[in-house]
Amino acid sequence: MSTFDALREQLLDAAEAFSGGGDALSGILSGMVDDVDRMLGEKLEIFPVCHHSPASALAMTRRLRDKRPKVVYLELCEDLQPLLSELRNCRLPVALQAFATRLDGFPAGSGPLSVVAPVTEASAEYQAIAYALDTPGVELVLVDRSVDHVFQWLPREPAEAGPGAAPDGRTSPASPGSPGSPAPSGATASPAGGLVGEADDGQEEEAALHGDAVGVEIGDLRPGFAELEAYLLHHGKVRHWSEWWDQYVEQPLAGADHDTYRQAMALVGSLFRRLRPSSGDRLAVDEERERYMWARIREHLAASGADPAECLYVCGAFHAVSRVAEFGLESAAPPYTVTPRTATQWLYGLIPSSHSAIEAQFGLAQGSVSIAAATWAKATARGGVTPYRLAGQQGGRARSGRTGKAGKSGNPVTPEPAPDRLSGFLAAPPALDGLDEDELRGWCVDIVRLARRNGYLASTADAIAVFETSILLAGVRGRARPTPYDFADAAVTCIEKDAVPGRRDVRRLCEILLGGDRVGVVGYEALPPLARDVYDRLEPLGIDLGRRTQQRVLLDLTANPELRPCSDLLWMLRYLLPDDAVRPIMGARRLGERPIQESWDLAIGRHQRSIVELGYEGVTIEQVLEQRLRRKVRDPRATAGTALEAVEDAILYLGGGRFADELGARAVELLAAERTVDDAPEVLRRIRRLLAHYRATGPGLPAWCEAFVTAGYAHYCTLLPSAFADDTGVRQVGAMLGFLFSMEGLALSLGCDRTQLELAVRQSHPEAPAKVALLWAAETQLGLLPRDELRARCDGLLDNPLVVPAFPLYLSGFVQALDPVPGLAPFVVEALSKAFARLPDPVLLPWLPTLITTLRRNVPELVPVLVREAGRTFPGGLAELDGWTPPWERPAAPALSVRAAPAPSGPVTGLLARHPAACDAVAGLLGCPADWPEWPAGGVPDAGEERVRALLGRYPATAGAVAALLGG
Repeated sequence: MSTFDALREQLLDAAEAFSGGGDALSGILSGMVDDVDRMLGEKLEIFPVCHHSPASALAMTRRLRDKRPKVVYLELCEDLQPLLSELRNCRLPVALQAFATRLDGFPAGSGPLSVVAPVTEASAEYQAIAYALDTPGVELVLVDRSVDHVFQWLPREPAEAGPGAAPDGRTSPASPGSPGSPAPSGATASPAGGLVGEADDGQEEEAALHGDAVGVEIGDLRPGFAELEAYLLHHGKVRHWSEWWDQYVEQPLAGADHDTYRQAMALVGSLFRRLRPSSGDRLAVDEERERYMWARIREHLAASGADPAECLYVCGAFHAVSRVAEFGLESAAPPYTVTPRTATQWLYGLIPSSHSAIEAQFGLAQGSVSIAAATWAKATARGGVTPYRLAGQQGGRARSGRTGKAGKSGNPVTPEPAPDRLSGFLAAPPALDGLDEDELRGWCVDIVRLARRNGYLASTADAIAVFETSILLAGVRGRARPTPYDFADAAVTCIEKDAVPGRRDVRRLCEILLGGDRVGVVGYEALPPLARDVYDRLEPLGIDLGRRTQQRVLLDLTANPELRPCSDLLWMLRYLLPDDAVRPIMGARRLGERPIQESWDLAIGRHQRSIVELGYEGVTIEQVLEQRLRRKVRDPRATAGTALEAVEDAILYLGGGRFADELGARAVELLAAERTVDDAPEVLRRIRRLLAHYRATGPGLPAWCEAFVTAGYAHYCTLLPSAFADDTGVRQVGAMLGFLFSMEGLALSLGCDRTQLELAVRQSHPEAPAKVALLWAAETQLGLLPRDELRARCDGLLDNPLVVPAFPLYLSGFVQALDPVPGLAPFVVEALSKAFARLPDPVLLPWLPTLITTLRRNVPELVPVLVREAGRTFPGGLAELDGWTPPWERPAAPALSVRAAPAPSGPVTGLLARHPAACDAVAGLLGCPADWPEWPAGGVPDAGEERVRALLGRYPATAGAVAALLGG
């Protein structure tokens, strides 16, 4: 004889009437009753809950006070238990977090991995935690799988081509929080677009507090397929699942007794379980978790000898009606074997959470968690129940939940089977509260006041309209009293109308009015050592680092040199944290610069989660920064430019030294291993800056710099012909030439051979116009192409009508050459001027836009060099322009006649005259004729020498004064 025989008969009759004798509906309805009956018949009391449900929290509080269990089994990752005692040092909501960056046992490239379990005060799990931790003699046991198993059991879809694929052809859990990735019940990934409606910037920041972590909560109750959820929303006349749950489950169960609550919640869990597709991976993972939890419960009972009648098992309603063979303490199934964890080292801590973050994480309606918190506060304020609260908990009103030891009041003996409460609950209409006009009137007045502050033209008439519309909407939707959702819809209809004057819409204002987005704070004592060290080192700034608002800080490093360590720390935080956490307003940190004043905008409190996660990587900021830079240069995708950037960062933030030399040696390895020159512009820019820094600050260059220059010289000489020939960009080829020409002196002094560069240039045969211009510039720099011949080639381009349309590309190449060959600037100005002078207007006018766009796209940073050279070439005023002749059109100066020069005298002259072979060899090396003039004996003075002798003869006092000064 079952307690629910009468209810089962009623449901079967209803199934017969509706389905015409079909077995599917009858099986579902009778199976639901069997699931509830099975749960109630279990020796260990099972308490089904839903996450962030005020009704579950109220029922949990009442049951804990009545039963006073000595052991509480909680559905939460078992390795998160050491964090629970730290909740008393925080202001809720916060999230328990497990974090891993160094993975061992997971596919390569799948990290970092992160799991969060949010905790709010209006939740059944927090009530159980507070009761167990603050009541003497009570033991709290977390029985769910570890965070390592969370990622081991994540369903994986067949991998496509990509670096994150596992060897078995399955995708790695590289991005478990990414949109669309499946997740088991109670482990939900953050959905894309989790916020409904528009939100301001602050709300978006708070919604991202969990990042891309996998979320774990107790009691995820939601239909398993979209068709059922859409059907319920349509017939329930609601827009979102959170609103449906609040109307049809939350409100009816808020004041229900213990037996009614358990049976109704189990019935809902059974409904969603039986209507979930059995072929999916999610149900398989849920059943695996249920086997895991029952195995842990049996292990604890066997080890501790606790009486099951004095224990309480708190789990989601979905798991409370589990149908696995291991369900129950008296299961005859073989013992469940827990799979071992991987060798991954997990780090644990607490991070701030918020209502928006929880809503975004679990796909709840915007504002639903805030409404739940307001409902919880209203229910507890009525005096019907006193919630449990951890001693010393920050925020809110201090209320102690300790009322004596466990088991003092309440019967530890197994109670009699509960009577059938479901039949009466399902048959009777819900007992709805009447209209609370005072509450609704206050909402209407306050929303109008808040709307006026945010730029809306709202008035008392709008408040009256919102009041009446709220009642009207509630009646249309079959509700006896308006809910917060009805009020928000009415406010949007009556106040917002057609435009939003500010950044907050009316729906967001309603959320603020009904409780706002509460953001938690992790207390100082609960922070990891790195975060506490950051707070201690920034204490001299004299600001409240816990505030979530932005704070301005001015550092006068000359007047207050003791603040320089704070400045160094802020720059490191700037490098490691998000951009808006630490933002410099005045001052910069670059090689060779030391600012005397700095101004910062700090939002440390808003980004506490990021600082906490830095604590998982090391003990100090310096250690974390060093590890980040080392990983950066060891990354498989790292390039020589990346390594040089890491060297520069190591000098700026860590002082350089041996660590910078280590990174520089890695840069040499990466440069030698590169097969492309895509990174050449960045390499050139950074190595020039580093060489200038080392020359200005030290006695010499470090060994890695010399090795980098020699390796780069040989590397770019080798790749230069192919870079000219293939599709390598003009900017990259220009950077290669810039490296070779600007580093040539240093490279030759270190043993490089200039012949290698000449051969590379001679072997280059480009076809693109810009590259042809670059090659001509390189040949001019090397002396292989005289300047007159280069001018003749450019004149030939302008004279050829077939080449004129491509002349802007040639000019682009010449402008690119201004970096490796800066002496070419006058010639580029000359070529451009000739083009403007010679081309006719029908050709020049269509040609100008092409020229401007080409220069802007290819060489924007070198155009100012060209403009400065033009400023030096052309006259500065209009008056001079009429009589001005361009330098390239002026007649050549007459050749000076070569006269017999006076024979030089002195020991050097005599030495060279006696041994002319040395001079002949140098002349031959330079390609000059070795002609030795015949010097007449005594020499022939020229006119200049005669004038000097005449001047000294007329003014002998000058020569006498010089002789006296020299002691002659």
